[in-house]
Amino acid sequence: MAGNSQRKGAIRKGGTKKGAVVGSGGKRRRGLEGRGATPPAEARTKHPAAKRAKLKAKAEQAQGRSNPRGGARTATRKSDDSPEMVLGRNPVVECLRAGVPATALYVAVGTENDERLTESVKMAADAGISILEVPRGDLDRLSANGMHQGLALQVPPYRYAHPDDLLDRVRGSAEPALLVALDNISDPRNLGAVIRSVAAFGGQGVLIPQRRSASVSAVAWRTSAGAAARLPVARATNLTRTLKDWASQGIQVVGLDAGGDTTLDDFDGSEPTVIVVGSEGKGLSRLVRETCDSILSIPMAGPVESLNASVAAGVVLSEIARQRRSPASPRI
Repeated sequence: MAGNSQRKGAIRKGGTKKGAVVGSGGKRRRGLEGRGATPPAEARTKHPAAKRAKLKAKAEQAQGRSNPRGGARTATRKSDDSPEMVLGRNPVVECLRAGVPATALYVAVGTENDERLTESVKMAADAGISILEVPRGDLDRLSANGMHQGLALQVPPYRYAHPDDLLDRVRGSAEPALLVALDNISDPRNLGAVIRSVAAFGGQGVLIPQRRSASVSAVAWRTSAGAAARLPVARATNLTRTLKDWASQGIQVVGLDAGGDTTLDDFDGSEPTVIVVGSEGKGLSRLVRETCDSILSIPMAGPVESLNASVAAGVVLSEIARQRRSPASPRI
């Protein structure tokens, strides 16, 4: 027993078993090694910068999921080559009624039936659109807030015309050119309404810039009341350069602005014309305005300062159509 006590005491005193070599176990060497580069402030969880970055990311995510109407129903298109998903029973029914081209109708398993669902399925079947029954979780992943109501419509990306092809089409028309170009128009409903007006008053097409502009989405298609299926929409990489090219080929470029140098009453719309419409708030951009041959204003009797873009376009197109009812009209 005494021998055992001595051995235990030796172990406690030396910290090692008998015969073992005392050392640091590599701790001193590892302690001398560098820990690498200091992580950026955003990567350090307790740093204020990391908290700010986290809050910013949440805000951007929430902004991407928001809808201008307050109840996100239509998913935004990720790219020009990817399809658009229209979510919710009312938006889906409205798109199908308007003849929006679609490739598939998705119905969640176990969805409660109602008149809108029945009508959607019937119209999709009559139009030859594929009807797919999918798990509800699949639609949940497509919707930012789950407000799909068990129904979704897949719409393929719109096929835009090239500005040169649009001009060739105008040359083959029996009527002089009547085109509308949009500058700073970001609301797809305005775009759809302009397309509808151009088609109604004998125009041949619409031109939009590739960047910072509303695209022909399901909302624009629906607002056009089907006119988007009949009227080409061209997209220009550089709107100013395209307008200059059209002007060099004999088309007068006329901008719309409340402070224009020419009133609609004095305007001659019998010539080949492209009407450039700016937004109600921003108006025409500087370079586009400098490209215009003239700036046209619409005389108004009331105290209203300006008209909605689509309304202004409709008023001017109506007047040009009235002027062109004369049998003698030059053509491009």
